[in-house]
Amino acid sequence: MTCVLSVANQKGGVGKTTTSINLAAAFALKKKRTLLIDLDPQANASITFFSPDETQATMYDVFAEHPAEMAKIIRPTKDPNLFVAPGRLALARLEQQLAGQFDAPFRLKDALAPILKSYDYIVLDTPPALGILTVNALVASTHLLVPIQAAYFAIEGTDDLLETYGRIRSRPNPDLKMLGVVITLYDKRTNISRDTHEQIRATFGNALFKTRISKNVRLEESPAYKETVFTYAPKSSGAEEYKKLAQEVIQRVEEDRVTRHSQDAA
Repeated sequence: MTCVLSVANQKGGVGKTTTSINLAAAFALKKKRTLLIDLDPQANASITFFSPDETQATMYDVFAEHPAEMAKIIRPTKDPNLFVAPGRLALARLEQQLAGQFDAPFRLKDALAPILKSYDYIVLDTPPALGILTVNALVASTHLLVPIQAAYFAIEGTDDLLETYGRIRSRPNPDLKMLGVVITLYDKRTNISRDTHEQIRATFGNALFKTRISKNVRLEESPAYKETVFTYAPKSSGAEEYKKLAQEVIQRVEEDRVTRHSQDAA
């Protein structure tokens, strides 16, 4: 079963796109055939790999009235195991365009169906909002990962995301599973980071990943050079932490597969 992983948090600036890019790259390094889908109108994940003028068909075309096939917009990267379905600013218009259409929440799931078996992992970078694009991601996903910044008020707003997650599970996608929460932008030197870590652990318990993603200059610089942290600064703490996070994610996904298989067999 392909793991379709939504990386979501409606708060901006929490390292969501950085996590999407580098988790996808880490899966690819582990020889997992991986697709990164950019659903954020800012298209920062896409710009990490391609210049805007290089990009032709994008995810916007997949959501169009006469949709493009997913297979035709997917592009290879330097890593033979990593592929990208780029986004663009026009995605911001979809909220109005899809309003009231009965199949709106299922557009992405339908588009992914023909290509699912071609990948081991599909990572969805979502916008910082709980609109139609994030709902499409959650409806199409098998798992949800939530990055939370190590800062005061970090947990504020996650109630809305968890409520949306619950609604998606109750009707359109009962198989969606909360894979876990990862702390990002962590600075062990500050009281704020340490206090927030304890607060998040108290709130989410075992759902919190052991790996924390630290504040790291190399992580911030790498997209400007159109590289992931693994090619830009392979020995940096950011690279090591995303490798560890990817391993934790893979382990949890495999454990979930075993559990689901046992339940189906029963």
